[in-house]
Amino acid sequence: MRSMASSAPSRGIVAIVGVGPKLGRCIAHKFAHEGYTVAILARDLALIGEGRTGRLSRFADEIAREEKAQVFAIRIDCSDSRSVREAFEGVLSLGFVEVLVYNAYQPVPWHPTNFTDIRIDSFQKSLAVSSIGAFLCAQQVIPGMVDRGKGTILFTGCSASLNGIAGYSELCCGKFALRALSQSLAREFQPLGVHVAHVIIDGVVGPPRPKERKREGPPSTGMG
Repeated sequence: MRSMASSAPSRGIVAIVGVGPKLGRCIAHKFAHEGYTVAILARDLALIGEGRTGRLSRFADEIAREEKAQVFAIRIDCSDSRSVREAFEGVLSLGFVEVLVYNAYQPVPWHPTNFTDIRIDSFQKSLAVSSIGAFLCAQQVIPGMVDRGKGTILFTGCSASLNGIAGYSELCCGKFALRALSQSLAREFQPLGVHVAHVIIDGVVGPPRPKERKREGPPSTGMG
């Protein structure tokens, strides 16, 4: 775990799971700007930014410097229960998690994949990251939120959360499950003071694609 500390007052802990150079990065900047202590979690500490090593740590350094906030970089594999547990031991050691943002998903091929060509391990991995990982992370923070009678959990969804799309079965199944999980948690824990929301981002986050590839690629994931 890498800490970039400042003397700025903190409003609470925000854990952002699945941080890439686009959406996840912007979310982290926003919460840090608002005065929260931010934990950014990704599968590989070398996933983000430029250079070959320590990229997530440099990302934490960037946000801490620009927003004058406390930012922690923590490795997590959302498909592995032990990794999730160990990652959140680090997160919870920082204090009470006020907000959890779950933005993780398993990348899928740019072009549609014939259903009969999808490998079972690939299908299981997509389900594990999109939905089981969300389940595991939520279990880590909900008890503390219920004890305090407050907290917010945000799951990021996409067009594949609402509609089955030919050639993207593995993505759609995982995203459908995530939406069901968020609705179930909302109904169970809203009366206890925990706000749970599933946010559909129906668009590609990032620079414009070349015109010749405009109609290609996976359904809008909004991830990263």
